[in-house]
Amino acid sequence: MALSGGGCSGGCSGKTDYPEWASEELKKKTEEHPCYTADGHKNARMHIPVAPKCNIQCNYCNRLYDCVNESRPGVTSGILTPEGAAKKYSMVKEKIDNLKVVGIAGPGDALANFEETKKSIELIKEQDPDVIICLSTNGLMLPDYAEEIVALGISHVTVTLNSIDPKIGAKIYEFVNYKGEILKGEKAAKVLQDNQLKGIEYLAKNGVLCKINIVLVKGVNEHHIPEVVKKARELGAFMTNIMPLIPASGTVFENLPLTSKKELNELRNKCSITMKQMYHCQQCRADAIGQLTQDRSLEFRDMGEKPFVEKEKRDVLIAVASKSGKLIDQHFGQADKFHIYKLSNNEIKFVEERNIEKYCTGVESCDDKDSKMDKVLKTLGDCKVVLSVRIGYGPKQMLRSKNIQTYELYDTIEDGINTAFQKING
Repeated sequence: MALSGGGCSGGCSGKTDYPEWASEELKKKTEEHPCYTADGHKNARMHIPVAPKCNIQCNYCNRLYDCVNESRPGVTSGILTPEGAAKKYSMVKEKIDNLKVVGIAGPGDALANFEETKKSIELIKEQDPDVIICLSTNGLMLPDYAEEIVALGISHVTVTLNSIDPKIGAKIYEFVNYKGEILKGEKAAKVLQDNQLKGIEYLAKNGVLCKINIVLVKGVNEHHIPEVVKKARELGAFMTNIMPLIPASGTVFENLPLTSKKELNELRNKCSITMKQMYHCQQCRADAIGQLTQDRSLEFRDMGEKPFVEKEKRDVLIAVASKSGKLIDQHFGQADKFHIYKLSNNEIKFVEERNIEKYCTGVESCDDKDSKMDKVLKTLGDCKVVLSVRIGYGPKQMLRSKNIQTYELYDTIEDGINTAFQKING
């Protein structure tokens, strides 16, 4: 693989010493892992998309979009149950002899879906005890699950650590959902950062090799990255992987400039003085299968995956009561506008905002609002589902009389739509 900017033709460079505690078995696994060593990318890996939910919103991430020709983190064509993942692993293993690694990289966060993550690992290890298990996480829940990660025998963990300065982190993360509390700004970045650092240090002290992913966002954190790399080494991480931002449509960062390969490798070379760097990352899909440079996931498509939404639900409109445009965070009766989303061929797309007259403007005026409800029904009459934090019995029944289903929850819009459709469709 030819690399501009110099540095390393083998895929990784920098300080390559294993920690003193690393066993020969761990070193062997690392040499076979395609992401952790240059020689490893002759081997194949399989990402199992069993983790759809995420607990943070990054300004560069849009998991609603899927294209079979697109390769970037967060993209997948379907979701597997743990049982489906184990079954699919068995089928893939029969056809790919050099399959060495099973990774859990989303499409959300592995630890925001820990029960599914844990069950998948247990089922796959039952049939193949020698398989290398790794997972990727944003690190928010690492302090809660680090001990179980060690107990599960997960040997390699990747943590995305984009900043160790809350001021910079606040520019990268729109919000953090920490145990049900929505945090924003520097407070959100600080909670995320503290948990990431605490979790990385624990894993490194307890026999897990940690790779630190850092997304380079021009104008936001590129000058700060050497500090992040230095901190990662202090915590005991094994290597860092500086990745270029992939501007995704519909995100805050969609119009930010790209980083050239030369610029990227110059920064990697600079940081290689501090610790081992990865140069061969392909920023893979959450359902990638095969060698890093030869994704064969298309060959195994539709082998047990369940799409984010049911396949038979096509061209369905969903109305969401939202103040922020990111969360389902309003009572139906207090909404003066609804965000309309469209489900089409398993894809969720924002359509428009529709203004309405508030159904409920005060305690005394919420009982007899038939005329207002008639207007609401006309505005939302082409929608099949309405999502809100709460909805009263009266309006719920009136919506249902028009074959409009309702669902009450407080969540991100993306996860809320998926959760609602799983419940509604059984």
